[in-house]
Amino acid sequence: MILERINSPADLKLLSNDELETLAIEIRQFIVDSVDKAGSGHLGSNLGVVELTLALHRVFDSPEDIILWDTGHQAYVHKIVTGRRDEFSTLRQADGLSGYPSRAESEHDWVENSHASTILSYAYGLATAQASELGHDRRVVAVIGDGSMTGGMAFEGLNNLGHSGRDCIIVLNDNGRSYAPTVSRLGESLARIRNNPVYMRRQARLERLLQEIPMVGDRLERGFDATKAAIREMWEPTAFFEALGVRYTGPFDGHDIPALEEALHNASQILGPQVVHVLTQKGRGYGPAENDPIKHLHDMGQPKPDSYTAAFTEALIKEAGTHPELVAITAAMPDSTGLLPFAERYPDRCFDVGIAEQHAVTAAAGMAMGGLRPVVAVYSTFLTRAFDQVNLDVGLHGQPVIFCLDRAGVTGVDGPSHHGVLDMMLLTKVPGMTVFAPSSYQELQQMLHDTMDLTDGPVALRWPGTRARQESPESVGAGLRGRRLRKGTDLCLISVGKMLDAAEQAADRLISDGVSVTLWDARVVKPLDPEMLADAARHPCVLTVEDGVREGGVGSAIADQLAEHTLGEQEPRVRVLGTPVAYLAHGKPDAILAELGLDRDGIMASAASLLAGDHIPRS
Repeated sequence: MILERINSPADLKLLSNDELETLAIEIRQFIVDSVDKAGSGHLGSNLGVVELTLALHRVFDSPEDIILWDTGHQAYVHKIVTGRRDEFSTLRQADGLSGYPSRAESEHDWVENSHASTILSYAYGLATAQASELGHDRRVVAVIGDGSMTGGMAFEGLNNLGHSGRDCIIVLNDNGRSYAPTVSRLGESLARIRNNPVYMRRQARLERLLQEIPMVGDRLERGFDATKAAIREMWEPTAFFEALGVRYTGPFDGHDIPALEEALHNASQILGPQVVHVLTQKGRGYGPAENDPIKHLHDMGQPKPDSYTAAFTEALIKEAGTHPELVAITAAMPDSTGLLPFAERYPDRCFDVGIAEQHAVTAAAGMAMGGLRPVVAVYSTFLTRAFDQVNLDVGLHGQPVIFCLDRAGVTGVDGPSHHGVLDMMLLTKVPGMTVFAPSSYQELQQMLHDTMDLTDGPVALRWPGTRARQESPESVGAGLRGRRLRKGTDLCLISVGKMLDAAEQAADRLISDGVSVTLWDARVVKPLDPEMLADAARHPCVLTVEDGVREGGVGSAIADQLAEHTLGEQEPRVRVLGTPVAYLAHGKPDAILAELGLDRDGIMASAASLLAGDHIPRS
């Protein structure tokens, strides 16, 4: 196999065009096999950039030339050809290969980028550094696409690049999920001409000659520019990029390696910010991905029938039937957040705004002001991108927006950028915010129903991306109250959300060891249930467990309120269990939680230490 001979980008430059075509086929099969073996990963986006990645590494000299990826989940091919092929058996496994670029893995990875629409800002910063006295004149090449151009931050970076004139090549990977103008055959020919540096030099010379003609030079030059603009408007894509000061060429066939190499080589000969627009097919070369009309097998994760996401989908459709004002908003993730069935039932009440979380939140505030009841469905890790809007556009205005946060807590194989451990710490600090943390399939549905009665401010529900605990109807809580599952006298154990399974297991083991344990499912983490706090205060020891950051989280709030509740009396000893303020590596969620002491054994060990009176910080 040719792939076995590729250990660095330099090896690619020794191949013929026929060998490159064979290599592209081998790489696609290698990616399919690797993702299938790992059981998860981003498939469609990587199958679409095979030829583009090969062309990039044949034209540019990484890592001397700086190749940046947005989003990072389309960098598998880049990883394969930069010496990490043999590590793909460990893809997204603990201590194995990351699913995104990783500075710790390779000098070819400049940015650990897994949140979309950021790379043009990185590129602007790096291009500015290269142009400074400390720079080394490295070429900066930023690959953006797969929907990233729907994010406002991408346009902010683009605007700065155009305004500054910094030298940067932007490869717009248009796979049907981003900006996609139509062109004619003549337009394609003109694009090739305009991308030719000889043409550019002759055009510059002609413009200088026109300027030098006495009396009428300025008018002739303006006429020449107007003629070029008219031709562009007739035959080329919209001149949006050039209006921002960024030169545009393309589109080019993103699966034609010789054509790509020519376009990229020509771009490398021209200074200043420029867009090279390439058309690719997401999922190319793999039938199931090509025939998936929604995601093109973007990733291998699908909502499971017994998941919290499935519970949300059912509940949302049910509530929509009795609340015509209810609408749903998402940021380019209607499938993963469970909104597709809702969109099929209520197509005029579901809005996908693209990768634009800030816009989604503020738009929801506007919808609420107009009498609608918006549900914003996003991953926990992505809502933090719009916290300012949550706080000031929704919270400050007291709007009844419902935030539904999937993949909350320790999420696992996507790594530090995707763990949703900040949401409770942040959202509980928004004045007027109510925050629910369901512990089961049925609790989530009850909570979504209850939120419809809370119209004096925003509400948030947060849940993990795992299997949901099942409860009988009589075991489900209601309203803003917590739920007590065990009653004892020695230790009060308060669990938040999905941690109930581990907390209940620990409580039962402690009880069997002779410890009298009270167990609460907090359910609502803001405002905290006064009855639960009063009950906790009568115990000598209180242990809280949450899958969010420990500092400033729910347990810390419980500890503070217990201190106030017992003012002048004997204050219980309190220990708060949660995640540290750290970037958690990728791995299986249960294994990460166990390592952090957030499983049954860890909770039991902390309880034993607390009961023994060991000195531990309150929070």
